[in-house]
Amino acid sequence: MLDAPIDPAVFGGLDVALPPMAPVRQHFAAPRELDVTAAVARELAIPDIASRITAGARIAVGVGSRGIAQHGAIVRAMLAALLARGARPFVVPAMGSHGAATAEGQRRVLEDFGLAERDTGVPIVASMDTVVVGRLDDGTPVHVDRHAAAADGIVVVNRVKPHTTFHAPHESGLVKMLAIGLGKIDGATQLHAHGMDRFEQLLPAAARVVMQAVPVLFGLAVLENAYDETARIEAVPADSFFTREPELLAIARTAMPRLLFDELDVLVIDEMGKNISGTGFDPNVTGRNKRAVPWPAVPRIAKIAVLGLTPETHGNANGMGSADVVTWRLFQAIDTASTYANCITARYIDGAAIPVVMRDDHDAVALAVRTLVRRRAQDARIVRIRNTLALGNIEVSAPLLAEVSARPDAFTVLGPPRPWAFDADGRLAPLAAHAPATPTPEGLPA
Repeated sequence: MLDAPIDPAVFGGLDVALPPMAPVRQHFAAPRELDVTAAVARELAIPDIASRITAGARIAVGVGSRGIAQHGAIVRAMLAALLARGARPFVVPAMGSHGAATAEGQRRVLEDFGLAERDTGVPIVASMDTVVVGRLDDGTPVHVDRHAAAADGIVVVNRVKPHTTFHAPHESGLVKMLAIGLGKIDGATQLHAHGMDRFEQLLPAAARVVMQAVPVLFGLAVLENAYDETARIEAVPADSFFTREPELLAIARTAMPRLLFDELDVLVIDEMGKNISGTGFDPNVTGRNKRAVPWPAVPRIAKIAVLGLTPETHGNANGMGSADVVTWRLFQAIDTASTYANCITARYIDGAAIPVVMRDDHDAVALAVRTLVRRRAQDARIVRIRNTLALGNIEVSAPLLAEVSARPDAFTVLGPPRPWAFDADGRLAPLAAHAPATPTPEGLPA
């Protein structure tokens, strides 16, 4: 690892005339669950769900590593509802190789969500031990967490959303958590060896093997709106996973946030991390994916600069390889063991590739602009975001304001353009988190 930042020779230097930036609000529909605790209670009271919860049953509750809005509150409400019905739940990390592929690392991820036993009264049973519960047609073993496999029932809690590497009827959600999350690093490695381009067939096939071998009761599907808020919570009976989840995924795809531009010169991302996206920053937002993955999404972005890692990612910088420039502080925060475990398991090791490392935020942004072709710095079309989940409030450069002002249905300009405010250390103050959206009365489609 580098022990000091590199000071590269840049012809003309990095004293670049960056265009001023204006705060802008992007408009999205915003259906929202106003009370997630009440929503969980509502769903678990549905007769077809409530009948699956037996007093005295030891129920493994699979919880992943994603930064789901109100994740801790949703899981705590689930645990409370199970306890109220006389069940004996315990929490199992269902996150494949995340958390550095160690039991303690995965426990720490869950505790960060407020799911420590002191917070819930329910133990976390973290282990990397698995059992093989069956095999796919080609002989590939299907793994399940040893403690979950021995339980009287299994429930999984996960956000349903488009995946960052492949598109299929089942992407990120309940089926994937059964097939990969509960399989720990052993199961995740076995399935990823086939390549994610085959996950359309592999995920449901592996999930069916799991469901035939162990008692999966139901899943709690979480959908989010474009402002990183809970839009819907829905309990899905296990025997409906394969029909209902594709419907929920289609709804989630229409509700997800995006950048409302087709082409940009530079995207500045304040922070990336596993709690934001499986690839640190979501290619469904940036339009850019791993080198080996065709990805026709928009916007088309010439340069991406990422300034930092979230604390919640615990140094896992998987996905940084899709950036062009990062900062020295991001580089120093990388936990290579955690990053490598994640990327190697997924077989996309370019996610761990290290972009150009610049001394500070100023130099990272300036280099991204300085290396544009056929574009003067003062004319650069730049967007700055906090992360790829927080796309309500953004900043855009002055050359974009004419386009923004011409689309009042999509944007509201919140203030005049101002110069970039780097401090004495060349660092930007974090972009303010967007304000909660006003709920839309119509809600999500059924």
